[in-house]
Amino acid sequence: MSSVRKTETIPQWKREEVDELVEFIDSYQSVGIVGVAGIPSRQLQAMRRELHGSAAVRMSRNTLTNRALEEVDDGVEQLTEYVSGQVALVGTNDNPFGLFKQLEASKTPAPINAGEVAPNDIVIPEGDTGVDPGPFVGELQTVGASARIMDGSIKVTEDSTVLTEGEVVDDDLANVLVELGIEPKEVGLDLRAVYSEGVLFEPDELELDVDEYEADIRSAAAAARNLSVNAAYPTAATAGTLLAKASGEAKSVGLFAEIESPDVVPDLIGKADAQLRALAAQIDDDEALPEELQGVEAAPATEPAADDADEEEEEQADDNAEDAEETDTDDDADDDGDDGGEGLGAMFG
Repeated sequence: MSSVRKTETIPQWKREEVDELVEFIDSYQSVGIVGVAGIPSRQLQAMRRELHGSAAVRMSRNTLTNRALEEVDDGVEQLTEYVSGQVALVGTNDNPFGLFKQLEASKTPAPINAGEVAPNDIVIPEGDTGVDPGPFVGELQTVGASARIMDGSIKVTEDSTVLTEGEVVDDDLANVLVELGIEPKEVGLDLRAVYSEGVLFEPDELELDVDEYEADIRSAAAAARNLSVNAAYPTAATAGTLLAKASGEAKSVGLFAEIESPDVVPDLIGKADAQLRALAAQIDDDEALPEELQGVEAAPATEPAADDADEEEEEQADDNAEDAEETDTDDDADDDGDDGGEGLGAMFG
């Protein structure tokens, strides 16, 4: 008697479902797996409506979801490792970081049930519970809260940690939390992994501090600009700064070398005027000076206009100008000593 081999026949509805899942996966640039366990039907529908226009959620049997992922292949089949428990497919044309941020923002507070694990430390805050005196004060004390009756009401006298992260919630604590309206957990689509443009991302890779990230980008851009300017490497962003810096340096050289350029002449005149006034201020005999210089005080020499392109270059240019001024002043002072007051008076006369 020969054995008869039976071939598994896949029902038509399953084939159609897999085809629809494949079409869903192919329709989006980023496809992920989200956990939906513990989400009430009403909240799940609200989340899907909130995501409408930016992302879509598609639920199906896990076996059919895996079959569709494997049929698409092209790397997306890596998501089958995350298909377990109550899950759904999520698709978006946004980048994975934007998807993660949106899913996290859509989560809402929810009460925790007995038998569930605390996702974080559960604290009953200090204050009036709003509950009239009665057995409830004993219930609070039983779960570890510091409570007593005060001024006709049950009050918690200090912040009380009644359960630490990772511990299991019992019936007594669950009832107390419901009575106080404390919702210690968040309910939402829990992104397990997302595949986008050939890369598989997990949640810990997608959780970014946006403000810190932007600050890092600004810092990097500023450092790159500074490097480009100091290396005299022209780019669209630094060409204007480099030209301004070069102009300032050229003006400083022109002033130091006393080149009679139209751009430098006003500064040279200002410098000469300051030197002249400095010499005049050293003459004790006003009659030895022209009338317009009698009784004048030394004025600071006029320096080149400040250049915002590079403060260090500006300071160096100022130092050079001051050195040149001191040298000229010393030379003129020596000549004055040799000629005497009458010689200077004759010069001005």
